[in-house]
Amino acid sequence: MDQISNHFLCLAAGVTSSFKVNEPVPVTIDLLASILICTPRNVKFVLRKLEEQEYIQWQPGRGRGHISQLTFLKSIDEVFEDSFQELVSKGKIKEAIELMSSDQVTGPLKERLLTMLNKQMGFRSEAESTSGLDVLRITRNRHMEVLDPAYVYTAFESYLLGQIYSTLVTYDATTDTFLPGLAHMWEANEGHTSYIFYLRKGVRFHHGRIMTSRDVKETLQRLIDLNSPAVSLYKDIERVEVEGDHRIRFVLSRPNLFFLHLFSCIHMSILPYDIDITSEVSGTGPYRLLDLNEDVLVLAAFDFYFRIRPLLDRVEIWYLPKEASNERQYQLPDPEHGELLPDIISNHSIDYPALGCRYILFNFHREGIHQQLWFRQVIRILYSRTALIKELGGNRITPADSFLPWESSKRELLDPTLEHARALLAENGYQGEVITLATKDKKEEREEALWLQTRAASVGLQIELYFFNEFKADYIQTTAEIQLAEEVLEDDWQWGMINYFNNKSNYLFSLLREDQISLFSKVLGPFTESPKDERVKLLNQAEGILRDNYWVLHGCHMNKKAQLNQSLFGLHTGSFGFLDISKLWIKTRL
Repeated sequence: MDQISNHFLCLAAGVTSSFKVNEPVPVTIDLLASILICTPRNVKFVLRKLEEQEYIQWQPGRGRGHISQLTFLKSIDEVFEDSFQELVSKGKIKEAIELMSSDQVTGPLKERLLTMLNKQMGFRSEAESTSGLDVLRITRNRHMEVLDPAYVYTAFESYLLGQIYSTLVTYDATTDTFLPGLAHMWEANEGHTSYIFYLRKGVRFHHGRIMTSRDVKETLQRLIDLNSPAVSLYKDIERVEVEGDHRIRFVLSRPNLFFLHLFSCIHMSILPYDIDITSEVSGTGPYRLLDLNEDVLVLAAFDFYFRIRPLLDRVEIWYLPKEASNERQYQLPDPEHGELLPDIISNHSIDYPALGCRYILFNFHREGIHQQLWFRQVIRILYSRTALIKELGGNRITPADSFLPWESSKRELLDPTLEHARALLAENGYQGEVITLATKDKKEEREEALWLQTRAASVGLQIELYFFNEFKADYIQTTAEIQLAEEVLEDDWQWGMINYFNNKSNYLFSLLREDQISLFSKVLGPFTESPKDERVKLLNQAEGILRDNYWVLHGCHMNKKAQLNQSLFGLHTGSFGFLDISKLWIKTRL
């Protein structure tokens, strides 16, 4: 915000607690000098500048110490909007977001500024080369968690890593098959105890070096050395044999029919062995990381990508205040800019049901009545899936009794009344103990937690809420009895489910005891050596343990939404429901 606008806001806040536009306010020069913290002479200079730019009208009093008249010609909101518009029109997105985060910007004004910002998102063609540079700006309301394949656990970070890195093979959800990635071919022996991958030649990392078998071997070794949360799924690998720069063999201790899933997942994104990715990110994916800071993440197309080079030259992901919408914005400029085809300008949204659901799980590391089955049954009644959809609606589309929508649809859900919950509390001698529920400080989670707190109060159960921005297992284990969470699965849902039961960094492992976790290990022990149909049964059995013991209470399956402009072409929804930016392009005028 420029200095003159700042002076206006200081005067508006300091002169009176409230004012009306075009109505004079009595003031003195001495008062204005104290507000602006400057000399009376400088006050007159500031007032002259404000008048020139039609912010105010000034009528000085006659004689020293006499009352003058100050008339504000604009409202505070108008000044904020004008300053904001000037910043975004000049491409000063960082400064605009900082202005929007000001304590003086609240409620409807913030919504209007967000709308103005979103209009500046989208396609830009910049004259940085003879052919121009095509840029797509996307808004997000959350910062990056981690960009290390060994530790990544959130959906958006996994999606971004998929743009920066590549895997040996890729999973195609539409055909339930595996396609070539960095490996152009692979084969297994009859007993599925030995797999060999044939690597593409001439594949370059972003830092310039050609990829070889050693990079693949060292990527796996890094997972082991770092004790990655996903490493237990690779325990069947007995040894790795490098058979040349472009051929690598994995010898297993037992048959593994699930092996290709392990080499198409984000954790086995192939990394260069000769750099430290914690300080320098380098992959073989369609985009290279150009910049990452607290304001923006910038991806640039990798000209030497081994597949088809992306049509977008650069993608900027700008972080918005946490009050912003959870919907992803892929919005382009208005038609008056003259850049886009006029017959395909209208904005629209695409919806896609996400695999997974929001759910409640209990913290068994903390003593309390939540350790009792009857109490967890009370929370099951309060956390009614049908009531959630009826009363809160939004992106909640169907009741969940599994992380998998098709499994939920097979189950008949009971929906006891609140009276039944009140009776359970009375029968078991509830003494008014306060229960703490923890959840991420995000709009939908906050809404759901407040809703549950209100329903609990209606039957006499006291729930306190704890909102966090970053999950810290040790703190939650000692603070909260209940956690509200959300699980979003990959398109490769079998990998997503087995990873949920094995990934030691997730909520489940953080809140269940070891003796509870061991039950899943027993059930899923034969998982990797079983054919697909048997693996499905084992996953259902493991999820049944969660459901039957009321350790996890499934909520609703969620519908994700992306706002975009119809001038965006090449719309392909990738894993986790995000648009695959490597296939996007923008159609302009002929």
